[in-house]
Amino acid sequence: MKAVIPGGTGQVGSILHRALTAAGHDVVVLTRQPSRPHEIAWDGRTLGPWAEAVDGSDVVINLAGRSVSCRYTPDNLRAMMDSRVESARVVGEAIAAAARPPQVWLQMSTATVYAHRFDAANDEADGVIGGAEPGVPDYWAYSVQIAQAWEQAQQQATTPDTRKVALRSAMVMSPDRGGVLDVLLRLARLGLGGPVAGGEQYISWIHDVDFVRAVDFLIDREDLAGPVNLAAPEPLPQREFMRTLRDARGIPVGLAATRWMAELGAFALRSDTELLLKSRRVVPGRLLDAGFRFDHPDWPDAAADLTRRVRLR
Repeated sequence: MKAVIPGGTGQVGSILHRALTAAGHDVVVLTRQPSRPHEIAWDGRTLGPWAEAVDGSDVVINLAGRSVSCRYTPDNLRAMMDSRVESARVVGEAIAAAARPPQVWLQMSTATVYAHRFDAANDEADGVIGGAEPGVPDYWAYSVQIAQAWEQAQQQATTPDTRKVALRSAMVMSPDRGGVLDVLLRLARLGLGGPVAGGEQYISWIHDVDFVRAVDFLIDREDLAGPVNLAAPEPLPQREFMRTLRDARGIPVGLAATRWMAELGAFALRSDTELLLKSRRVVPGRLLDAGFRFDHPDWPDAAADLTRRVRLR
């Protein structure tokens, strides 16, 4: 098949590009700074010659959007919103204008759309959408608004011949340099891989192999549309998550960090504490109901596999 991946030069895009190319598919990546033969220039806002790649393709997987690995200043939050909404809107315009539109449009979204909670897991049917939780920073609600606007831009696109799926993805764990696992391992090697602010907040995650398999599954399943959670079925508290990762990497000690220490660390890393402190307890209800089975459903097994691959890279 022919796959077009707008915004496909980041960690997740690289994972998908490798896997789809290895499977023999034709992959085109849309990027602001093309440097390789399979890459085409676009600005993520306006129609242009890049839309010709969409016409006649089989699947579009839109990953475009400003990285969340930054300080959550008003300017950065607005850039996150605009880059996601504008790219989804213009991808919809390209599909609508295509003489031969793709069969399916997979639109990246995020598990952050769900509420910060500890009492129960969020699936697509009964999950609580965030934005009104008491006792959390006000700007956390804006992150939820970004996710909702992102999905709404896809929903509002007039593409009657193209099935639309919103990928509410948890953190994708891969051995790639610069990815989220790489950052967590670096912190652990520095002795900072302990519980943060008590460590009771849940971490939802998905192994990169299962992420690719889930994408393949959703491309093939013509009966699945709308929001789908891409997360392993066993989220776990941050203290257990990091302890398991340290064990897998042979790191004996992880110092605990208070909330204010996390603030300092996030500032030093030019990131934000929402990524550390929000409890994302998300489960893949629709995938499991549709018969998808994870190769790596449990974090101990996944952590062992990922750290082994880190050693081999």
